Amino acid sequence: MFGRAGGKNNAQSGPIVPVSPSQALKPEMAPPPPKRSRRARNQVVVFLNFLLSLIILVAIVGIGVFWYGKTEFEGPGPLDQTTDFMVREGAGLNQIAAGLESQGIITNQRIFSLGAKGVLGDDTLKAGEYEIKAGSSMQEIVELMQSGKSILHSFTVPEGQTVQQIFDRLKADEMLQGDMPDEMPPEGALLPETYKFSRGTTRAEIVEQMAKAQVRALEQVWARRAPDLPLESPEELVILASIVEKETARADERPRVAGVFINRLNRGIRLQSDPTIIYGLFGGAGKPSDRPIYKSDIEKPTPYNTYVIDRLPPTPIANPGREAMEAVANPSRTNDLYFVADGTGGHAFAQTLDEHNSNVARWRRLESEREKAVAAEKDAAAKAAADKAAKDGADTQGN
Repeated sequence: MFGRAGGKNNAQSGPIVPVSPSQALKPEMAPPPPKRSRRARNQVVVFLNFLLSLIILVAIVGIGVFWYGKTEFEGPGPLDQTTDFMVREGAGLNQIAAGLESQGIITNQRIFSLGAKGVLGDDTLKAGEYEIKAGSSMQEIVELMQSGKSILHSFTVPEGQTVQQIFDRLKADEMLQGDMPDEMPPEGALLPETYKFSRGTTRAEIVEQMAKAQVRALEQVWARRAPDLPLESPEELVILASIVEKETARADERPRVAGVFINRLNRGIRLQSDPTIIYGLFGGAGKPSDRPIYKSDIEKPTPYNTYVIDRLPPTPIANPGREAMEAVANPSRTNDLYFVADGTGGHAFAQTLDEHNSNVARWRRLESEREKAVAAEKDAAAKAAADKAAKDGADTQGN
């Protein structure tokens, strides 16, 4: 008989003493696992272990999601060619993001919105029309719209146009929005220039911008005027500048033309400017292109006809540019009292009436020769057309 050495008290330890040969061949039973302590079996500990595992899992998932979102937000976008995108006034971030995704500019509006909030902080996306280049990332798009560097369009006002003509141009500009102001500003109150604006700008805003620009320009020009001008106010300077503007389009001639009118005012001679006749007859609408000035028009009394009235008309006859106002503020110092077109786009100036009459006669000869040349060209073209028609007819009969 075998058993464990050491007796009864050592039954769980010590060497095994077989009781019989068959007993010796049986495997010994493994000892039971140690019992868990009371502390390990505590429900709080179990919960904390679960919570820790959950936090670790969430952290791993969160880091993965953040890394994916960051990569998508900063990586190249799907746009394959440069396009324009309009951010409407008052549009929210989610609305902008949805619009970008619908146009294929970004891949995920949710990532765009979340990333934009991180970039913007307390700032916002600015309204405007933006040029988004091919492959732009969401981050680049957010930074572009945050900067407000939207596409700028141009509205150009040529010098010498009337307020009515400027309003007609504003109405026809499809990039501008909104109705025209209820009332037109006074003649001469708008500064001809090129104005930059973003899509969504209203016509009334452009008018206001032109009016403010004119006020600033006139203040600067009037402050730098020659001290001995026969002009009593900035308004009179604009009136005379509008006449100068209509008389010549050449920048190098404006000071000399202004000098002629200043000399006439100083000597009490009527200005005798043809553009004042036209404005007195047709107002801001302007003279029809096929309507000549008749001799009777020169003598027709209107408040603007400087062949009839003394000094200046009551208002400007157009909106002069800054250069015309500067020419009047600092005119050329000459003794010229007359000028007439010289047939080359410029003018011939004269100090005496006899010299002026000679210049007028020369100009009339040039005009007559030009008209004859034009008529001859028309006759030659008509004859060539008739000869060609006759030849084509003869060829047709021969066939």
